Amino acid sequence: MAKEVPFSVNLDSPIAVYVQIENQVQFAISSGRLQPGDTLPSVREMSATLGVNPNTVTKAYRDLELLQMVHTRRGVGVTVAEKAPKVAKEKTRSMVQEHLMDAVAECAAAGMTAQDIRSLVSQTIESGLQPYEIRKSRR
Repeated sequence: MAKEVPFSVNLDSPIAVYVQIENQVQFAISSGRLQPGDTLPSVREMSATLGVNPNTVTKAYRDLELLQMVHTRRGVGVTVAEKAPKVAKEKTRSMVQEHLMDAVAECAAAGMTAQDIRSLVSQTIESGLQPYEIRKSRR
């Protein structure tokens, strides 16, 4: 069975719920919290845990299978694929780099200095926030 990886979704996020699920599985693989052969929660378990429609979880798992990060087998469930760590690391790095480039460009456009941006990044790292975590205040 799978290691306990805490999955969550933010229904108020502009990022689609199925994408949040895909990304969290990808992050868990990339970070080594999920290893090849580990079993993900069943569609029913994941949908109950997250409070979302099972079809949403099914879509996320199907997309992850198309990306060759997981395998689905009847009677076994959804397991992490052998080459998933390499695929996940490459995809995660590319996605994060794109997000960071956009965020830094927005900071610079708003008149923030390089030091202001570095300070903001340090504060964010130290906050320990997880992706899609519901924050008390976004301002």
